[in-house]
Amino acid sequence: MARLLARTCCSKTLSQVPRCPLGLVAARDWSHGPLTAYMPEAITFSRLKDHQDLYKVSVDQGDAFWGALGRSRLTWITPFHSVQDCDLHQGRVSWFLGGQLNVAVNCLDRHVHAAPDKVALIWEKDEPGEEVRVTYRELLELTCRLGNTLKRQGVKRGDRVTIYMPPCPLAVASMLACARIGAVHAVVFAGFSAESLADRIRDAQSEIVITVNQGLRGGKVIELKKTVDQAVKQCPRVKRVLVSMRTTSKVPMTALDVPLEEEMMKEDACCEPAVMDSEDMLFLLYTSGSTGKPKGLVHSQAGYLLFAALTHKYVFDYQDRDIFGCVADIGWITGYTYVVYGPLCNGGTTVLFESTPVHPNPGRYWETVERLRINQFYGAPTAIRLLLRYGDEWVKKYDRSSLKVLGSVGEPINKEAWEWYFRVVGETRCPVVDTWWQTETGGICISPRPSNPGAEILPGMAMRPFFGISPTLLDDKGNVLLENNISGALCISQAWPGMARTIYNDHKRFLETYLTPYPGFFFTGDGAYRTTKGYYQLTGRLDDIINISGHRLGTAEVEDIVVRESSCGSGRVCRHRLPT
Repeated sequence: MARLLARTCCSKTLSQVPRCPLGLVAARDWSHGPLTAYMPEAITFSRLKDHQDLYKVSVDQGDAFWGALGRSRLTWITPFHSVQDCDLHQGRVSWFLGGQLNVAVNCLDRHVHAAPDKVALIWEKDEPGEEVRVTYRELLELTCRLGNTLKRQGVKRGDRVTIYMPPCPLAVASMLACARIGAVHAVVFAGFSAESLADRIRDAQSEIVITVNQGLRGGKVIELKKTVDQAVKQCPRVKRVLVSMRTTSKVPMTALDVPLEEEMMKEDACCEPAVMDSEDMLFLLYTSGSTGKPKGLVHSQAGYLLFAALTHKYVFDYQDRDIFGCVADIGWITGYTYVVYGPLCNGGTTVLFESTPVHPNPGRYWETVERLRINQFYGAPTAIRLLLRYGDEWVKKYDRSSLKVLGSVGEPINKEAWEWYFRVVGETRCPVVDTWWQTETGGICISPRPSNPGAEILPGMAMRPFFGISPTLLDDKGNVLLENNISGALCISQAWPGMARTIYNDHKRFLETYLTPYPGFFFTGDGAYRTTKGYYQLTGRLDDIINISGHRLGTAEVEDIVVRESSCGSGRVCRHRLPT
């Protein structure tokens, strides 16, 4: 990989960079007040006083809102003629009808035209202090070479490609190369077993797998190629395994194996982008759910990309030249949306974190923040709780003055962890955005931001719906709960561009899981409490409810009590009565 990047760095002048035949949306000068400075498209709507007015427009005038954003934020080959055709009762969800585009062009080419030498990726390797920076020009060339390699291996438009790789530039290039040539990518977390990997390869009907010889994580070598070898024995459909060299160690090669870097170096650095319809499949991502076989959630092209870019921009207040540090693995939806697609669509600089929070010590996150000058940090409550146990000294040892926003993702964050994150890590000056969303939603749906500067943010609470998201609470009988200070099943009452379209090869299961339980609503499977002020607090999965003395408690609520009350700093466990 390093050899390929070294070759890429000096291989072409700007005039030789492969250029997309599409023109960029012309930049416009918006100088009509704070809302249009915040979101230029707001000028389309009259008499907007504040962010709440803008949110109401996004829900009440969805066609006008999403149409304006879709036209200005994405580069189109063919403009869309209709904004949406959605009916949750019938399970029909289509956005930007008639529109054609290419996701890789939107994430790479248009930024290469504007700023070819801007850093797109900072690969924070497992070994601290050995980061690799990849510019937009370099990432475009990697993507094009890899796209041509895939085509030479017989990959065609609509074919599924399974990617089993740790966070690294070639993993991102693999995703974008599939998007560029019209193939569908399915990234599998590079910690899953051979059996789990085989299940996903078979379900996706992949004929090509992309992997690395070995992975490095937490100072340990992980034999990823060996796992792939075991998996493909159970997958007779697989024809080729493209193997990148993450380490210098040679691994046994089989008749299916192709050395990826060697093949890429033979290919041209220009790969013509495929013309994709808005609703064509972009990727599959598997989530196990509560029961049954893994579900291959299908996300489409335009709607997902737009929603990823908007949520990245507005939830985290991302600005040009910021360094965005999401430490999720690319095998999860958080990595897809906030390591790859959201930041790159916005022309940002995004961090690929390969290591663990405690390697080589519990200060790893904060040393990385200091060294890379990260501005937005997005991590999981599990990691925050782990680091809290090691005390404040591992945080305060490092300069975190570059931080502007802290984010939490993956589960509700308990109040003690939230307070420590805000007070110690963020020095009380960085807002903490507790984000709620799912693989199925494609991007953040509830979060304290966007909101007016200085708006109230409460500990451990996602609080406010994002633009275009209309959350609704329903009771066990399907009745809409209109009042505040109440709990219920969290549903969403109207479609949004980023939502999953189906389960691959099983639309009946998609309908039964998400749309049939509460007809006319998207059922998230989560419970939520709406406060007296109308804020939303997630209470956990409805299938993880515990009944104690007649009180239905989500596991998040129980965990909050246990974590908050069991640690008093002395190592002793404190007793706490659950509600009666």
